[in-house]
Amino acid sequence: MADKQYTYAVARIRSKELSLMSKSDIDQLMACKTEKECLRFLLDKGWGRTGEESPEQLLTIERDKTWELIRELVGDMSVFYTFIYGNDFHNLKAAIKQVYMNTELDHIYISNGTIPPEQIYKAVKEHDFSILPEHMKACAEEAYQVQLHTGDSQLCEVIIDKAALETTYRKGKATGNELLSKYAELKVAAADINIAFRSQKTGKSREFMERAIAQCDSLDVKKLISAALESEEAIYEYLSTTVYEDAVQALKESPSAFERWCDNLIIRHIRPQKYNPFTISPLAAYILARENEIKSVRILLSGKRNEIPEEAIRERMREMYV
Repeated sequence: MADKQYTYAVARIRSKELSLMSKSDIDQLMACKTEKECLRFLLDKGWGRTGEESPEQLLTIERDKTWELIRELVGDMSVFYTFIYGNDFHNLKAAIKQVYMNTELDHIYISNGTIPPEQIYKAVKEHDFSILPEHMKACAEEAYQVQLHTGDSQLCEVIIDKAALETTYRKGKATGNELLSKYAELKVAAADINIAFRSQKTGKSREFMERAIAQCDSLDVKKLISAALESEEAIYEYLSTTVYEDAVQALKESPSAFERWCDNLIIRHIRPQKYNPFTISPLAAYILARENEIKSVRILLSGKRNEIPEEAIRERMREMYV
């Protein structure tokens, strides 16, 4: 895309950023007493299409709106695939599960992947993985065989999840774009830390962790695994020697606190991209900002639905992009 096209696309994104939720908007949404009141507030903000959607449909529509806008602005969508490879691998897990159980499963596929879910299902159903992209073929074959011959759903998912991380990382770095590269680094590192922490809690073996944890530049995977095999404290000590030192307190607090810490870290890293008008970075930042916004609204709606105290909901809320 030429510089002039970037300039136009970024100008459009600038206008769209004005409708992103601010901390003030979130506070107003939090002040709503029920989920129904929250939905009315969101409708007034222009969320949804007909005003009759369920909460989950509303969030799906908002995500679809984001990608519709990006498709309108950018001819080659492949530059943003780093953000959505995970959807393809989720759909691969869903297809293997559906074929293995030999039943119809509703609402298990995610839209906005890089390839149609129907193609993934066809590959699994017909055991013809040649119709899948190169980065999925080997993983799909191995995961399918594990599920088919052992029934080990956890190992099947581990194989696919690691392939998803590796693909996101490799493709993100290959873009040569600073934001996409940083996103891939943080995404994989956060997943690795989470896997190591959960593995320590559940007494997983070295072999399991080596199967599950993906390589990335900002972590020494061997040291992380050794720490996880030793103790929780050993994980904290290792992380304290890395750029993720600040994650230790969040990990000590709870898994959800760590997840929030990761999301907030990504938001802090993408904010400066607002001021970089001659690259795809502001568009990429907008996609991440919208995902962050939708995730925050989902947390809030769920909290209101389940009558969770406001303080507990606020503890899980993400930082806003604007």
